[in-house]
Amino acid sequence: MKNQRKIGVLLSYASEIIKIITSLVYTPIMLRLLGQSEYGLYQLVYSVVSYLSLLSLGFTASYVRFFSRYKARGQEDEISRLNGMFLTVFIVIATIAVVCGSVMTIKIEAIFKNGLTTDEYDTARILMMLMVLNLALTFPNSVFTCITSAHEKFFFQRLLLVLQNLLNPFLTLPLLLMGYGSIAMVVVTTVITIAHLVSNIWFVCFRLHAKFIFKGFDFSLLREIWGFTFFIFLNQIIDQINWSVDRFLLGRMIGTSAVAIYSLGAQINSMYIMLSTSISSVFVPKVNRIVAETNDDRELSVIFNSVGRIQFLVLSLVMTGFIFLGQPFMRFWGGKGYVDSYYVALWLIIPVTVPLIQNLGIEIQRAKNKHKARAVVYFCIAIANIFLSIPLIRQFSSIGAAIGTAVALIVGNILFMNWYYHKHIGLDIPAFWKNILSFIPALILPAITGVAIMKFAHVNNLLQLILWAIVYGIVFSISMWLFGMNESEKGMILNIKNKIIHRRH
Repeated sequence: MKNQRKIGVLLSYASEIIKIITSLVYTPIMLRLLGQSEYGLYQLVYSVVSYLSLLSLGFTASYVRFFSRYKARGQEDEISRLNGMFLTVFIVIATIAVVCGSVMTIKIEAIFKNGLTTDEYDTARILMMLMVLNLALTFPNSVFTCITSAHEKFFFQRLLLVLQNLLNPFLTLPLLLMGYGSIAMVVVTTVITIAHLVSNIWFVCFRLHAKFIFKGFDFSLLREIWGFTFFIFLNQIIDQINWSVDRFLLGRMIGTSAVAIYSLGAQINSMYIMLSTSISSVFVPKVNRIVAETNDDRELSVIFNSVGRIQFLVLSLVMTGFIFLGQPFMRFWGGKGYVDSYYVALWLIIPVTVPLIQNLGIEIQRAKNKHKARAVVYFCIAIANIFLSIPLIRQFSSIGAAIGTAVALIVGNILFMNWYYHKHIGLDIPAFWKNILSFIPALILPAITGVAIMKFAHVNNLLQLILWAIVYGIVFSISMWLFGMNESEKGMILNIKNKIIHRRH
């Protein structure tokens, strides 16, 4: 099991690295082959169809909990009934998704109103039908994924994820070069989803020998599952509102080009978030162990502060580097039509940095079973985000949508959560911010260097951009080493360096 976990973690990191690299390389090619309007149309339809994923009601998060309960009691028949019940529920959900998606496809003009042209409506219908089919397939697929995870067979699942991230761009690109457009992208994704589902069914049925009993269901269990997953479901709604509603509002109010501009900036934000979650996830078992054994708030605060500092070191390099070099980067990556994507990305990544360096706090809340208030407050703020974004979009288009999300992040994720962490979770938030603010002297030299690059360096090609990024990275690293990092952080880096040297010899 330990080897499965280690390999699973390594493949998770490999999958994320592959995802980031393919996004950086594949996205600019795709943008130029599709064009701004078609890329925006693809993102717009995707943002609408993604709301159907909420039909899962967060149930998948509960499978492992109930599997473990029955496994500990040796109730194999109950596990088989649990498998059968989950598969039945998710097949019903998939059917509902297809019905809802069909209605959405028929009533597509009512959804997007006057935001699309006649040709765009024709393409949107095909995209929506294919995306709905793809989403419907993911519902039963998620059951087989849960079963595999419950058996702690992480290698197989992570390997499928790596292959999925590799195959998608490699299969799509030739079709785009042949002129098949956004429809080809969704066809490839659907084919990969089918292959993923078939692979999962084979592994669960013929390698794990899992059984499914489709009678004698304990329907009271559904009520218990719903009680456990309700606030997880609420968080899913919040995520959909905060990260998808902007695209829908832009498509309905402005048009597909505005959606494309916003989506490119949002993609930078997605990659930025990925960097943070990779770090904090390593400490989750330790947090749960402390809460279960001692529930020592002081010890939790020390870990919270230490992890926050490490996350800030990584994220501040990326954030400040993007502030100073993001404009030429977006010009080379997206093209001339995506200048505003730089400002969209800034409005998203700067405020989201605070919750990202504090995201271990989410696991501390869950371990203490105090995550309900967060979900309720976030939900209210997410609704307010919609009403705030509408006038901002009218005034500032795609940048206005990002500003609305930024305000929601500041009020909910920063102001409320810091108060809640301190008052109700028991974390030493003043000490946390004292730790983070101690990095300010170390940021002065990189800031001066960054401003000088913006003012005096003429970045005319990709090579120059890479060279200036390296220069900035070196200045940032030296300054952090001399003026920002503590002895523990320096020791950690030296330890990693020594391990690499010893492995080579």
